[in-house]
Amino acid sequence: MKIVVCIKQVPDTTDVKINPETNTLVREGVASITNPFDEFAIEEGLRTREKYGGEVHVITMGPPQAIEVLKNALAVGCDKVYLVSDRAFAGADTLATAYAVSKTIEHIGGADLIFCGKQAIDGDTAQVGPGVATRLGIPQLTYVCKVREINVEQKKVVVERMMENGREVVESSLPALITVVKDINEPRLPSLLGIKRAAKAQIPTLSAKDINADENRLGLKGSPTWVTKVFTPEARGGGEVLKGELTDVVPLLINKLMDSKFIK
Repeated sequence: MKIVVCIKQVPDTTDVKINPETNTLVREGVASITNPFDEFAIEEGLRTREKYGGEVHVITMGPPQAIEVLKNALAVGCDKVYLVSDRAFAGADTLATAYAVSKTIEHIGGADLIFCGKQAIDGDTAQVGPGVATRLGIPQLTYVCKVREINVEQKKVVVERMMENGREVVESSLPALITVVKDINEPRLPSLLGIKRAAKAQIPTLSAKDINADENRLGLKGSPTWVTKVFTPEARGGGEVLKGELTDVVPLLINKLMDSKFIK
């Protein structure tokens, strides 16, 4: 079984900077980490390999410094990693990112099962995983909290999806893409041998040309959504607490809401 895990390097939430000209995140020179949800995706990929055999391939798209998250993936036991890096990818929205990642997966020969974290903490859109599945024309299983069964011969997978009011059991054909939530597992720590292996590894870098991507569909040029302004919301003033008997407070509250035009 060929397992692909898509991960992302994100700025440490304590050190986020915005480029005032492009309104995009500044990643070069900023302390960064592996997107926390992607660590659960890596772990699930490794557990799937241990149970059903195969290889775990990890992909990340980003600047050269994103190589660090790939080294972390190698350190915990992943088989192969790929850095997708090119100035043509800069400023990509979720649509352009999903396109580039899907072209990369095609370039490395496809996958039987793709794991992604449910979302990235810097954008919180949860769109790239489903976008990749759509580009590849395969089923998507989102917010998965448990992989119940994989039948390699019949090419089927059964999972539990976390819903607002419970869990949903879903069966899908393979290949498929799964986005995982943190409840699915407990990520392992890298071994000393794994750290040494990662430090010596030569990590391949793939450009837009390497993955045979249309540059008009990459980066800012290929992004239909643009950030026009980034700002810090004004602090809200203190609220008002209404005290008294319920029969007195409710009419007073209604009058205040009507005066404020919240209700008519």
